[in-house]
Amino acid sequence: MVSTMLKAGVGKNVALPLLFLLQFFCVLYLIGDAIADFKGGDEVESSERSHALEYTVVTALVFSLVFTGLEIRKILRRSSRVEDQLKAASGAFAEVLDEHFTTWKLTRSERDVAMLAIKGLGIAEIAEIRATKDGTIKAQLNAIYKKADVSGRPQFISLFVEELMGEALGSGSNL
Repeated sequence: MVSTMLKAGVGKNVALPLLFLLQFFCVLYLIGDAIADFKGGDEVESSERSHALEYTVVTALVFSLVFTGLEIRKILRRSSRVEDQLKAASGAFAEVLDEHFTTWKLTRSERDVAMLAIKGLGIAEIAEIRATKDGTIKAQLNAIYKKADVSGRPQFISLFVEELMGEALGSGSNL
């Protein structure tokens, strides 16, 4: 049933919650049946019909558990791949920054200020972290922007964003 739903175009966003509901109702049935057995209420029902329903419920529960387990395994693998890609992108970003900083011949202080600016910190925050005055940070940022041939922070940051996204945009991605 679930594989048919997936092939028919019903996404995993619908199939997995439906499997969860199936498991939930199967478990409810089995709990109710166990309580009835414990109280001795099983004698009222036809034994053959009761066993057939129990086998059906257990079969559905086992099927849905196996399918859910396989999906969880896929999700964990996908998560691991995404984490690896994120690490690679982070490393690539660091390389891009270093290449530009070297090309622009930024001093160690300018590199530090540039990194803090890229991280989104304001002038006062950068000055506090670097234990210096706001005017010093403004002067360093102006020197960085001049060396990078940009007019301000938005253009400065866009240099890196464009470079990192250049491949994705050039390949027809919808980003």
